[in-house]
Amino acid sequence: MAFVISVVNQKGGVGKTTTSVNVAAYLAKAGHKVLLIDLDPQGNASTSLAVDVYDNEARSVYNLLVENLRAVDVIFPSNQENLFVIPSNINLSGASIELVNLPDREFRLSQKLKNVESNFDYIIIDCPPSLGLLTINALVASRYVLIPVQAEYYALEGLGQLVQTIDLVKSYLKEDLHILGAVLTMYDKRNRLSREIRYDLERNFPHRVMETIIPRNVRLSEAPSYSQTIADYDSESPGARAYSWLASEIVSTLTNHPAPEPIAENNKEELRVDVSVDDMPEDSSEEENQV
Repeated sequence: MAFVISVVNQKGGVGKTTTSVNVAAYLAKAGHKVLLIDLDPQGNASTSLAVDVYDNEARSVYNLLVENLRAVDVIFPSNQENLFVIPSNINLSGASIELVNLPDREFRLSQKLKNVESNFDYIIIDCPPSLGLLTINALVASRYVLIPVQAEYYALEGLGQLVQTIDLVKSYLKEDLHILGAVLTMYDKRNRLSREIRYDLERNFPHRVMETIIPRNVRLSEAPSYSQTIADYDSESPGARAYSWLASEIVSTLTNHPAPEPIAENNKEELRVDVSVDDMPEDSSEEENQV
């Protein structure tokens, strides 16, 4: 049975899609059979794997959720061995409205995946930047949640709300849902604010912050424009090495600790970074930094 992981954060621009695509790619390169589900109407994960998201006649996750297509009908091979994709397209933009009146609206994705889960080792779900019905479907279909957190000012705001949403889903819809961890993205070790955010995150989520840190790296931004993962675009870049390590850390964590301990109640409050803008150093002109 597959390990099903949702990559979730209601904030946009924190690296959800970059994390989903590249973790899936490195898991596939390690020999695991991986399914990537693009549940974001923007379809960036799909375009990263050379899928045309503007073809509204193509079968996609929209047809899976709203119509009666089976999962096997919307799974396609990607441009990488062992990596398969259920793509998004422009039709998904209205799916949240259409799902409202459908029976078992929160369970649509979970029900459709039951017949294919045994065919994969890992299923990675790239979620939209919201906590609406699409994200709820992803959480109900998952066993684990990975939370990318951007190492920038205000990035931690809303994280308490996300944890509360996960708790509600766990209480009422998916009892065996666990937070796999938070992963820091776009991290600049030269920047004091990045270091403060890392400290604050580790303080509020003890034993829940992934050891791997994803650096701010221009190659990660460039790779999707060539419809490539970072593993194929520049495997020697700091971003590539970081995602390779993150994939290995995820495998190790799930193999050795398949059911993480719950977060303590007193750590679920809204997170804030107590750092003044005046404390921030000027950024170096160096384009990239090592992990």
